[in-house]
Amino acid sequence: MSGATIALGIVAAIVAATILFALLSTRRVRVSPQEFIVGGRSFGTLFLWLLLAGEVYTSFTFLGASGLAYLHGAPAYYILAYGTCGYVLGYFLLPKIWRVGKERGLLTAPDFFVDRYGSRALGVLVALAQLTFMIPYVTLQISGLQILLHIAGYGSFNATAAACIAFLAVALFVFTVGLRGTAWASVVKDGLVLAAIAFVGLVVPLHFFGSLPHMFAQLRAAHAAMLTLAPAGRPYGAVWYVSTVLLTGAGFYMFPQSFAAVYSAKSEDVLRRNAVLMPLYQVVLLLAFFAGFAALLLVPGLKGAQADQSFMLVVQHFYAPWVLGAVAGAGALAALVPASALLLATASVVAKNVLGDAFGVARGDDARVLTTRVCVLGIALLALTLWLFEKSTLVGLLLIVYNGITQFLPGVVCAFAWPRANAWGVGAGIVTGIATAVLLSTSATPWGINPGFVALLVNVVVLVPVSIATQSSRDSTRAYRPVD
Repeated sequence: MSGATIALGIVAAIVAATILFALLSTRRVRVSPQEFIVGGRSFGTLFLWLLLAGEVYTSFTFLGASGLAYLHGAPAYYILAYGTCGYVLGYFLLPKIWRVGKERGLLTAPDFFVDRYGSRALGVLVALAQLTFMIPYVTLQISGLQILLHIAGYGSFNATAAACIAFLAVALFVFTVGLRGTAWASVVKDGLVLAAIAFVGLVVPLHFFGSLPHMFAQLRAAHAAMLTLAPAGRPYGAVWYVSTVLLTGAGFYMFPQSFAAVYSAKSEDVLRRNAVLMPLYQVVLLLAFFAGFAALLLVPGLKGAQADQSFMLVVQHFYAPWVLGAVAGAGALAALVPASALLLATASVVAKNVLGDAFGVARGDDARVLTTRVCVLGIALLALTLWLFEKSTLVGLLLIVYNGITQFLPGVVCAFAWPRANAWGVGAGIVTGIATAVLLSTSATPWGINPGFVALLVNVVVLVPVSIATQSSRDSTRAYRPVD
């Protein structure tokens, strides 16, 4: 039996067993929109912790973080910082969103904007913008999956076709089980990913360098400049680092799947406890950085998108096929489980806020679930099509997504903090913020500042005067009361 057959067989067994486990765990659950989209609003601390970790720690964590460390070194540390900033913001903001969602029966992120600002048009705008930016996020997971299958197969078969088949299988899985099934799959995924990252981030450096200090000593001798940030104004320099941390930390919970996870919580205290516990997962990122640095010394010379393969190539070159299969299987789950949450959340937004609210399609419970399921398959096919024609590094894809998705934050914060904010101001801020991010992404920004951060500032500058200029007596009465 060839090494490729052994490794790929283990990957297939891990993915199939995880899907089967999730299917069996949800077989007696009655499907309704509340259950299918937000898990019946019943998830406790541990279950929600696993779900959020399943959504947040994706193939980007598994491959992209180490790839960025391999290519650029110290700038990769922004990944460690922005999640921590996001959890601090989430501690104060998410319980407020949960309270409103519970009281008003909200199911999606656009529902929040419709309820607070009294505009279905704004809800459609948010829904279409989220769809636009979630497609690249889904393709990020497919890119990670393709890398893993290509390496696990020792380059001897068509990994693109295999990635497409695996992704469509997960789309069918989401079609069947909804959010609760994704949460159960996260139970398996998180355990295996932790074990795999511990192996490549600790065992591999110890095996080849004797200790982490010895590895960093060799790294300093060979690539000393990579261990510190470049001066302000340089690509990936200090200004880029700070602005990127602020941007991505601010947008950490603005994704549609994050709103679904928030609505799924049993209580607001569950969300506060999760904000305290989730930073423990940041340890995984340190191990991913160690893996990238080890790969830089062991398999030097990778360029561009090839860096995302770095530590997997180390495992392929130096370890037995069954080890490669186990690590690749964990990585496959790191791509597929988050992809299931992304597909479900994006499909829910399209079904509820575009087809339902804007066009009056599928307003009943059974029809809404069916429409959401159909949208899952449609969005999966759209993401696959885009992925087949457009490839990028995992880091590049993630930053594109964050540049757009963070533009929803001012509207969410103003929902609680500024009663005079209205649909005209929030909508104008979102449109100008996204347009600015797109325009700046094609040119250099002053001092190397992240273009998405500039766009966020423009968003706020537009939101405030437009809201004041279009103020009506109804706007302030819609403001949510502060929640302690």
